[in-house]
Amino acid sequence: MRNWKAGSDCCLWDGVACNKATGHVVSLDLSDSWLRGPLRSNSSLFSLVHLQKLNLALNDFNSSPIPSELGQLSRLTHLNLSHSSFHGDIPSEISMLTNLMSLDLSCWPFGLYVREGELGRLIHNMTNLSILYLDFVNLSSSPVPQSMANLSSLTHLSVRNCYLYGEFPQNIFQLPNIQSIDLSHNIDLTGSLPEFNSSSHLKSLLILRTSFSGKLPDSIGNLKSLNVLHLKVSSFSGTVPSSLWNLSELVDVDLFHNHFTGQLPSTLGKLAKLTSLKLDDNEFSGQIPSSLGNLTKLTHFSIYYNSFQGKFPAKLPYLIQSLSLGYNKLTGSIPSHNLNLTFLQSLDLSNCFFSGVIPSYLFTVPSLQSLNLGHNQFTDLDISNSSKIEILSLGGNKLNGAIPSSISKLQKLRQLFLDSNNFTGRVDFGIFSELSNLHLLDLSYNSHLSQISVDTNSTLPKFKLLFLTSCNISEFPDFLKTQDELVSLSLSGNRIDSLIPSWFFSVGRNTLQYLSLSENLISGWEEIPLTLPWKELRSLHIRSNIMQGPLVVPPMSIQEFYISNNSLTGEIDSLFCKLSNLEALDASRNHLSGTIPQCLGSLQMLNLRYNNFMGNIPQICRDESLMRILDLSHNQLQGRIPRSLIKCKDLLVLNLGHNQISDTFPFWLQSLPKLHILILGSNKLHGPIWHAHNSFSFLVLIIIDISHNDFAGSIPSEYFRNWTSMTPDVSQKYKSGKREVLSFMQASWYKLDSVTVINKGQQMEMIQNVDIFVSIDLSCNKFHGEIPSTIWELQSLVMLNLSNNNFTGFIPSSIGNLRQLQSLDLSNNKLSGKIPQQLTSLTFLAYLNLSQNQLVGPIPQGGQVWTFQNSSFEGNLGLCDFPLSRKCGTPPSTSSASDNHDSEKSDSIFDFGWKVVAVGYGCGLLVGLVIGHVFISRRPNLIFKIFGLRVERPPR
Repeated sequence: MRNWKAGSDCCLWDGVACNKATGHVVSLDLSDSWLRGPLRSNSSLFSLVHLQKLNLALNDFNSSPIPSELGQLSRLTHLNLSHSSFHGDIPSEISMLTNLMSLDLSCWPFGLYVREGELGRLIHNMTNLSILYLDFVNLSSSPVPQSMANLSSLTHLSVRNCYLYGEFPQNIFQLPNIQSIDLSHNIDLTGSLPEFNSSSHLKSLLILRTSFSGKLPDSIGNLKSLNVLHLKVSSFSGTVPSSLWNLSELVDVDLFHNHFTGQLPSTLGKLAKLTSLKLDDNEFSGQIPSSLGNLTKLTHFSIYYNSFQGKFPAKLPYLIQSLSLGYNKLTGSIPSHNLNLTFLQSLDLSNCFFSGVIPSYLFTVPSLQSLNLGHNQFTDLDISNSSKIEILSLGGNKLNGAIPSSISKLQKLRQLFLDSNNFTGRVDFGIFSELSNLHLLDLSYNSHLSQISVDTNSTLPKFKLLFLTSCNISEFPDFLKTQDELVSLSLSGNRIDSLIPSWFFSVGRNTLQYLSLSENLISGWEEIPLTLPWKELRSLHIRSNIMQGPLVVPPMSIQEFYISNNSLTGEIDSLFCKLSNLEALDASRNHLSGTIPQCLGSLQMLNLRYNNFMGNIPQICRDESLMRILDLSHNQLQGRIPRSLIKCKDLLVLNLGHNQISDTFPFWLQSLPKLHILILGSNKLHGPIWHAHNSFSFLVLIIIDISHNDFAGSIPSEYFRNWTSMTPDVSQKYKSGKREVLSFMQASWYKLDSVTVINKGQQMEMIQNVDIFVSIDLSCNKFHGEIPSTIWELQSLVMLNLSNNNFTGFIPSSIGNLRQLQSLDLSNNKLSGKIPQQLTSLTFLAYLNLSQNQLVGPIPQGGQVWTFQNSSFEGNLGLCDFPLSRKCGTPPSTSSASDNHDSEKSDSIFDFGWKVVAVGYGCGLLVGLVIGHVFISRRPNLIFKIFGLRVERPPR
């Protein structure tokens, strides 16, 4: 517009077009013209009533609303206001522009929205509309209107990222003139593809990142003009119709992350125009068709994460630039002859079953920059020439011998992964001295390496990321003294048995963000600093060492501090209260004492279990903290459960078990919307667990343990009515919530308490390594009355322990509803009546204890019941039949020495009920049965043989 001059003919100005006959301005194109400031309703623009085309795209109207006066420009056929920083609702007056053929209101970022029910009215009268672009306009006020299917002139529709939801009308795909449809990035939009007729003009179909599902119709082969098909990250399933691979105009096909099955036909080789084919993360199988080599224009081919079988393709397209075959069942060796890979830039063959020698010609491909051969069965490699490879991954193979010095020929190398191989001998870091660009090196999990050394004349590159986990290192490597640019360093899982030397503080002093020294034999610091000196440190791992002395204070930058399973003593320093960035602290399994600072309530994860903390639990969450996991179990905490926990709205796990807390049941915890795990066992809690004025409903709870307390009273039959997370008909919200718990626990290295089992006086401890299972443990309290009938409706229960109470009444037949149950302990109560036959339908039941009750009649025969021994039923004098020796119809005998012996045995085993399942649950019924048999047979040593301690690897 700087060339516009007053007094000159405006029809000659840039961006202005006039009707030659009348002189009226009919077109105004001011796109990308650096316009700034609001567009006001009194603008002279709205005086151009003869205007037919208006383009104001790519300007900055300073978040002003779209003026309703645009509705006065009734002759407009083309209106483009896209990406010009308009804000607010789209005025209904736009609907008055009934002559519009093209409307583009796309915006970024989500500045515009349509009021509820307005989208249908907005476009209802635009019968001539051919192009409609509403990308990033918030359309969440209502579903896609069916009236959109009445736009018979529509050729191009794009509603990317509009928060659309509900079911998309199928007949929009069948509009007679439609050529392109883009529904991408509307994750709540559902629908399926219709039958297509042969007259369709559809060229581009983009439905990526939606909730579309169903099968692709065979009639997709009628889309003779189709050249772009993107369906990635949706829920399509079934076999891909062979008719799709006959569409000769296809250029770009992306089916990534669906549930497609079947094989690729040989006719694939006829798609002469195909340049990109991405089939990753599906369930395809069969062999890669040899006709792949006939696709002369193919540049990108990816079948990552499927079930393809066979060998490496014998022929590849000449123009191929990116080839990803990883995570399949491909076997054999890579062809030793030199394939024509002139233009190849990226090759990923990871996580297959390739074997043999890695051929040398791969290192001479002129354009190859990234080569990933990780997690195969290669035994050797041959690097005879230099290359342009920048990223080389050979981790997870069977490479042996010394690390080849020929790696020094790869002088462009920036990242090198040699982890998880069988390398042996001394590592001479001098071979990396020629690689000046190398900033990432991973030698982890090569446990047969003997030592790491560096020639004094070698000049090593400045590493940014260095991973030496489980490399058999026995001391801090001296070469680290010169590594002052490190960002991530892992020395975990080695044999380092010294103090952390003072010089180590200079390693990445101004750059280090991640440091892991876990799982060594480090005993402390050579010089204990007031605070650790690494200025940028975000994550520090010193777990599972023999660290002594006080808990050191990390730097102000710290976000995650994991120092569990050591021998630290003393109190938590008050300087921890100044760590404003700290989100996670795990100092569990130490000998720390004193009181817990209240300031730690602002963290997301706090794990201080197995220490000697005393006093009251601090008023955590007083300031609306983001606490998600709080574990203070196995300490000596007293007092009451702080009411301030009610403000922890994001709390997922609360574990206060094994303390000396004296309080009543915290009914108010029911209001926490995300609480999935509640453990209050082994305290001094008392009173009832229900109250007439409380709804007694934990809507998302999946584990509750209030055992070994003094809770008393009866529990009403309706108590578990609203515990919907334990029923099979759970909502999608609950499923995602459970995933949230699992993912956060994994990310924060948090696991539930290790399982402690007492077997005939011998204590054994096994680390729990299972998914989160649904469990209720009310054992060892003083409950009486009948067992709540609603408990038998919780069909997702895996563990139920009500033992050592005073429950009365019958075991109902509805126990058969608990089809997922693996551990049931009702022992040491006053239950009467017969054992229902429906108990035999519990096919996953691995542990059962009904002993010490008043049950009568025959023991049900069949199913898992046959696998249990006398101890599961002893102390019920009226029971008969297998596995008891008394047959039904004979009078019960008085207690014998054998009975006393069995009773003693029962006393030693009832206490671990669900914990058997905690160990066996992840491996299913078979392992559960084995574990139950082991305990009953008193063979504890076998447990350690089957279930060892799991090594926790640090994140990369």
